[in-house]
Amino acid sequence: MSARDLLVELGTEELPPLALRELENAFAQGIRGGLGAAGIGFAALKSYATPRRLAVLISALAETQPTQAQRRRGPPLNAAFDASGQPTRAATAFAESCGTTVTHLGRVKEGKGEFLLFEGSKPGATTASLLPGIIQTSLDALPVPKRMRWGSGSVEFVRPVHWLVLLFGQEVIPARILDTDSGRETRGHRFHAPAALLIDSPADYAAILESKGKVLADFASRRARVHAEVLRAGNMGRPLITDELLDEVTALVEWPVGVAGQFEARFLELPREVLISTLQEHQRYFPVEDAGGALLPWFITVSNIESRDVAKLRAGNERVVRPRLSDAAFFYQQDRKQPLAARLAALDSVTFQAKLGSIGDKVRRVSSLAAALAKILGGDVPAARQAAELAKCDLVTGMVGEFPDLQGIMG
Repeated sequence: MSARDLLVELGTEELPPLALRELENAFAQGIRGGLGAAGIGFAALKSYATPRRLAVLISALAETQPTQAQRRRGPPLNAAFDASGQPTRAATAFAESCGTTVTHLGRVKEGKGEFLLFEGSKPGATTASLLPGIIQTSLDALPVPKRMRWGSGSVEFVRPVHWLVLLFGQEVIPARILDTDSGRETRGHRFHAPAALLIDSPADYAAILESKGKVLADFASRRARVHAEVLRAGNMGRPLITDELLDEVTALVEWPVGVAGQFEARFLELPREVLISTLQEHQRYFPVEDAGGALLPWFITVSNIESRDVAKLRAGNERVVRPRLSDAAFFYQQDRKQPLAARLAALDSVTFQAKLGSIGDKVRRVSSLAAALAKILGGDVPAARQAAELAKCDLVTGMVGEFPDLQGIMG
């Protein structure tokens, strides 16, 4: 059976970075499942994902389904033949729908009855005719909690769609999916290579995007490049690289370039957790520490462009992070003007749950339980009670109000 490579690429506006890997995997698995259900064989399947595209490359995809075996049960014999043994309309209609005559139908006993039976085979459909439906079904099943519409159309997707590549060997399969006609034109980097790029062969897809489009389409390869760029730019110390931040930054860029920036050394007086939260959670920057584990007044940002003026790029990122650190310093100083215990009364104004009262009510319950457990275990009862009372007080600090991810840490 002859086979060809297949490329499916859906070009969109920027996809949600935290959902990109899940969307990539779900799209690939949907197509894999659709091909499997149709009985269409292939050699290998590889998925791609960048902020502006989801793609699947399938190697050696069969051009047709295998011959399809058919087995259909028809009407019961008492409805298929009249009293004289002549076929009724029910029998002839069933035979016609099977492409045969009543005399060529078999019979089968199932349960308490006997029925007409058709057994035969039909040629498999062409893969090209089945692919649009398989792709559409896969897109419909993507885990998108909230879809959007755009333009004057009524179709919905996670982001507006701008182009569709559907290339089977060197042939474009005509299709209209998500209000977009298929073709062989992809798009490169939004700024470095905005013009259309022609794909002549599916196997050339990733190489063309990298060499002509300034796009690293493979997520794992781009992630490795991000990691290398952070290490290269962070040679003044040791960048703090977490898997979560690495994945998120990879989902934000198509052509990663690491750039080092600085902030004022006075901000190092803030707690380490505050600095890391500001840099990582709010700015998607990588903090830098020295050999002893102390933070340095440096950060690494990963740009999605090769800037002709790196100094301006650096200055822009430094200008953005300075107000965030200034806010953190202000709220930290304000919060320290009174002890944590002074905020206990304010918890009565924060609702915990409508039927369970306020956070203050919860704290009083937890405090009683902590004291009781400490007494049973022979622990320090006053200390246990005090710990329970203070545990939620940071919820009403300015720091947690400004940086919610620090709740449970700032206290």
